[in-house]
Amino acid sequence: MFVMDHPTVSLNVRSFQAVSNDALPYKVCSSIKEADNSFASVSVREDKPFDFLRILYEGIIAGGAAGVAAEAALYPIDTIKTRLQAVRGGGKIILKGLYSGFAGNLAGVLPASVIFFGVYEPTKEKLLKTIPENLSAFAHLSAGAIGGAASSIIRVPTEVVKQRMQTGQFASAPDAVRLIVAKEGFKGLYAGYGSFLLRDLPFDAIQFCIYEQLRIGYKLAAQRNLNDAEYAIIGAFAEIRVIMSSDSFHGSFLGKITCGAITGAVTTPLDVIKTRLMVQGSANQYKGILDCVRTIVKEEGTHTLLKGIGPRVLWIGVGGSIFFGVLERSKQILAHKRTGS
Repeated sequence: MFVMDHPTVSLNVRSFQAVSNDALPYKVCSSIKEADNSFASVSVREDKPFDFLRILYEGIIAGGAAGVAAEAALYPIDTIKTRLQAVRGGGKIILKGLYSGFAGNLAGVLPASVIFFGVYEPTKEKLLKTIPENLSAFAHLSAGAIGGAASSIIRVPTEVVKQRMQTGQFASAPDAVRLIVAKEGFKGLYAGYGSFLLRDLPFDAIQFCIYEQLRIGYKLAAQRNLNDAEYAIIGAFAEIRVIMSSDSFHGSFLGKITCGAITGAVTTPLDVIKTRLMVQGSANQYKGILDCVRTIVKEEGTHTLLKGIGPRVLWIGVGGSIFFGVLERSKQILAHKRTGS
């Protein structure tokens, strides 16, 4: 939610040593001394049978609700970002019709979220039960990347249609799909697929790994279940890809939270390239990622690669709080309904 370096996610758990292992169904990995040099590794293994269908069902419902809620709330910001990135030179953008393509986008976001969480949740639970407990972060990373790859089959065509409607190329999603296929072939629906994966797969993997590790660590420290506001705050940190391993901030949990604006700015060029490749249509001005970069820099200047940085950073931070807040609340509702409590 996405090159990039491969940041190490590491949660300092020394401050949690005083917490009893029996206080919660989670415990810190056995080797505290190795925690600073490895992934955050909090034990999340429970002595419960692996219920694939329940995990699949609850993941699909909660994930679908979270995806739709985030899109509905932030769609105007996304439209502004897309128009800023698509316009060439010093062209002006139109601030009308900020929900253009919204209905068609929801029609794609819902099944994409269903696929993502239908793959992510069972994969995560299976990995957590089969790999060593001190590698829990690896399970979250892997599940996030696998879920992202699976859902990209729906996410990319949805993004192509959405962005072309946001830029005024089509009036409705059905017309967009029909005309894109007629003029560009089926592959037209997957324009910019490579740049999308380059941006989103690392994002998905790191985002969910950080979220899961922060959620578990915070719950361990608080020794209680978290409320909706706390889940939302953790989600915002995860969405902006908090980096927790810098030696210069060693020993300080809060000091290790790196501003999301930095990572949002760093990945904005990839977002600009993706947008240009997706909205170019049959004109086929750009032949690929590298050609797109060269052409933009030559004709419009390097600064063009940072277009839309403001809306993007805003979308990243606020979107994370909404998405993960709704996700966890939905999971709680489903759990209460299942247990009858």
